[in-house]
Amino acid sequence: MYAFELHRPNSVKEAVALLANPDCRPLAGGQSLIAAMKLRLSAPAALVDLGAIAELRGIRREGDRLVIGALTHHADIAASDEVRQSIPALAWLAGEIGDLQVRNLGTLGGSLANNDPAACYPAAVLGLNATVRTDRRAIAADDFFKGMYETALEPGELITAVEFPVPDEAAYIKFVNPASRFALVGIFVGREKGGSVRVAATGCAGCAFRVTDLEKALEKDFSPDAAKAVRISPDGLSSDLHASASYRAHLIPVLAARAVAKSME
Repeated sequence: MYAFELHRPNSVKEAVALLANPDCRPLAGGQSLIAAMKLRLSAPAALVDLGAIAELRGIRREGDRLVIGALTHHADIAASDEVRQSIPALAWLAGEIGDLQVRNLGTLGGSLANNDPAACYPAAVLGLNATVRTDRRAIAADDFFKGMYETALEPGELITAVEFPVPDEAAYIKFVNPASRFALVGIFVGREKGGSVRVAATGCAGCAFRVTDLEKALEKDFSPDAAKAVRISPDGLSSDLHASASYRAHLIPVLAARAVAKSME
């Protein structure tokens, strides 16, 4: 590892001031950034370790919304009674990320800011119509994910929390890459109060996206059969050594049907 400066602020205000330097990068769980630095894919002059900022952690219910601090670990979300009672699908998703080390070090905010094409949390954020809070604004889920490893975050902007509306039903199903535990295809289905349905896919393209054809079908008939009847075009989907675009297109409605069935259990 090459030499770099390490800062450890105690507040969001202090961290944001340090991140005003374009050569600084925020360090949350480090599960992606440290690996990238070891491979020389990222070479920041300084890291701003967010680990000592208590205000970035925590899980609480605010009315019909679940608010989770950006620095909350995957393992804490998976084990939280509040999450299990409010949005069990989110607890299950968190418990299926990576392995024990990743779940105990990785964070919600770090995952969203990194925006890996196969990460699980982006599907939940889109599928639940969540809001990403930062040190300066609130960003709607539909506006946050811009492309491969690209988000709406501006230079120096820091995610502080995520607000998840509590749905009537929700479930997440993923077809797992057995080596990385990332989603080869992951589908999150959320049914909002009032019947509006959101379906989000991850692992299929440059970043997570909503599957509007499935949403329309499920708003008419919220059933596994309705999901399985939808045909998804492979155009624009990823092809790699793990799966072709056509195979991913086939999996999307299959997994959506399983997610609908699971949400109604």
